[in-house]
Amino acid sequence: MNLSILIPLLNEEESLKELYIWIIKVMQSNNYSYEIIFVDDGSTDNSWQIIEGFSNENPNVKGIRFMKNFGKSQALHAGFAKAKGDVIITMDADLQDSPDEIPELYEMITNQKYDLVSGWKKKRYDSVVAKNLPSKLFNWAARKTSGVELNDFNCGLKAYKNVVVKNIEVSGEMHRYIPVLAKNAGFGKIGEKVVIHQARKYGETKFGMERFINGFLDLITIWFLSRFGKRPMHLFGAMGSLMFIIGFLSAGYIGVSKLYHMYTGMKYTLVTNNPWFYIALTTMILGTQLFLAGFLGEIILRTKNNEARYKVAREVNF
Repeated sequence: MNLSILIPLLNEEESLKELYIWIIKVMQSNNYSYEIIFVDDGSTDNSWQIIEGFSNENPNVKGIRFMKNFGKSQALHAGFAKAKGDVIITMDADLQDSPDEIPELYEMITNQKYDLVSGWKKKRYDSVVAKNLPSKLFNWAARKTSGVELNDFNCGLKAYKNVVVKNIEVSGEMHRYIPVLAKNAGFGKIGEKVVIHQARKYGETKFGMERFINGFLDLITIWFLSRFGKRPMHLFGAMGSLMFIIGFLSAGYIGVSKLYHMYTGMKYTLVTNNPWFYIALTTMILGTQLFLAGFLGEIILRTKNNEARYKVAREVNF
């Protein structure tokens, strides 16, 4: 199978038919063998009924319906697990991503041998203050932190080799950082393509300003996980040991200094009257806590239970 088109969605009943017809037109004009996987992330409108209608008339249309809204990352994770195409294309259901971009993205994966190609919405039709400026800042921070040179991490239109999506773990709200996850998994050939960004035709955006705050927090998380996720003891243990040693040596110096003053008859004060004693004591306590944090992190990694992060209510055509 050439292509798997993966579309996560939430309450997009108005745009689904137009998007479906557009994708089918592109598939037929290029003679692709394909599947379209709609992942309904807990829609409360008629989105699922529309998807069922598509699946009844076209066996290449498949659907996954969550029991409630679990988030875009979980929707992508569920779709990646089911996708069978040699190339997987992800796109949003709001018609802001153009299916006409699919042939070029497919060619970049199959002929130019990219592992992953991310869309770049160079010209946007979003609010400059509410979305464009925060997005530019966010993408700059992501580039500097991750080392992945992309201009638009958050673009929903991306293409992947099948092997890539089968070897990355998308959880929480990490869908923004799939290219970083792919790089950390060993897939180094990551490209970018300028794509058309269309103004939203129906409904309202499902993401507010809080996504940028969450995005920066997730960026810190993924940086930490990429460097110390498998060995938290290397960070917390090292910091804790260093702080404990500094505190212990400082406390030892204070104690020895008092004994020396007592032995030589020099004036001295109680150790507990010395403010540096409490600084040394606090440093030792913090060092111990950091060491224990690393130790507990190692235990959790070895005993964690991979609990399902979402519940599927129905599936069609799988």
